[in-house]
Order: sequence, then structure tokens, then C-alpha cells
Amino acid sequence: MNLLIDMGNTRLKWAVTTAGHIMTGLPLVNSRINRDELIKLWQGRYRPRRIVVSCVSANQLLELVQSIARELWLDVDIILVKSQAQAFGVINAYEQPEKLGVDRWLALVAAWQQYHRPVCIVDCGTAITVDLIDGDGRHRGGLISPGLTLMKKSLGLGTEVLPFSESNYVFGLSNNTEAAIYSGTLAAAVGLIELVLAKQSPNIQLILTGGDGEFIAGQLNVEAIVDPDLVLRGLLCVLEGHT
Repeated sequence: MNLLIDMGNTRLKWAVTTAGHIMTGLPLVNSRINRDELIKLWQGRYRPRRIVVSCVSANQLLELVQSIARELWLDVDIILVKSQAQAFGVINAYEQPEKLGVDRWLALVAAWQQYHRPVCIVDCGTAITVDLIDGDGRHRGGLISPGLTLMKKSLGLGTEVLPFSESNYVFGLSNNTEAAIYSGTLAAAVGLIELVLAKQSPNIQLILTGGDGEFIAGQLNVEAIVDPDLVLRGLLCVLEGHT
């Protein structure tokens, strides 16, 4: 058994893997992660042979996770993944490859290993990231925008009267402020994705991941594959290629 850990800006996602199969566990919200929660989550499980970690969240959370892993499994091998210039058939477009978010890198790796075709990957999380990869495995670059919740919160922070609400409404022109913010932020996300796709070859495959992926996919005028575990599967690719 091995343990995969994806530490995002908002949540920690994890899975155990045996014989190439991923079994996901219950995600944790970063703001609620503490020593006791992690021990309760992982104590008593079979000892992992290796732990593969990607982290874009705060360093203190990474240090806590590594500390608990050593406490539970003493000398377990911990692999901290970094973005690379080229690996697993993918060529990174960034001039400084290590500056590409490791979650975006792993999504590219997983998508290329599975599809081997031009792909547009949209991670709909705290931020919305868009990355394109061509038929030769070459990353063409990407875009970054605030995610749905971040857009809503920024309106509340930047104005005195626009409220933040987590309620859902019917998408469309609205007759109250909360519903108008809901539809406006959702339209911004949908418009971003459809604008990028309109400038690409029609044979490109759209893949959505992240916490809002399935929700946003339901509003698109194009077909999309929703894969919430794309980054975890990228971690599995790294694990299987690690000697």
C-alpha cells in the first residue's frame, strides 16, 4: 500500500493505492487540520511503503503532515513532488519550470498518460487554472483566474454593500443582489473556459477537476470529462515512475 496526498489551497485530499488502483479518503479542510485529526485519519491503517505528496498550501501544514507520517510510520519513504521541465512524456512550457504549480503539473502528467491527445485541463478550485497540452505532450501554457468563492468574497471585500453568500440560485439575469453575484461569477468562469476552447482545434478534449468542476461543467455549452481525482492520479504516475 502507498499513500497519495494532494495539499491544495483549501483542502487536503488523499488516497491509498494498491496495484495501481486509487481508493480516495475523506478530504480535510485546511483550516481544520491539526495533529489529532491527522492521527485519527491515518492511525491503524496498513503501513504505507511510500508516501507521495504535492503541496501548494502553507509550509506549516506540509511540516505537520510530514511530522505525523514519521510519528506513525517512523522511517517511511516520503516523496515530495516538484514540477519539472520534462517528465512522463510532458514538456513544461514555463521558462522556470519549478514555478508552475505542482498541482497543475500533476494534472498535465495524469491527462497525458491517460489520453495522449490534445487536452484542455481546467482546475475549478480556489483558483481556476486553465492549461493546454498538445498532441506531442507539449504544455502550451495556461491561465489563472479567481475561483467562484474567491470571486464572491472579493466583491464583499472590495465594496461596502455587496454581500457574500454561499446560496445557490437559478442561473441567469437576477432580480436581487445575491443571485446576481451568483450568476455573474458563474458566467465569468464559464465564459473563460468557452473563450479558451473557441480558439483551439475542435478535437481538443476538455477535462474539469477541482471542487467546483462538476458544478461548472453543468453550465457549459461543450462536453467535458469531470475527473475530481486528476491530481491524485498524477501522483500515482510519479509513484509508479519513481525508483
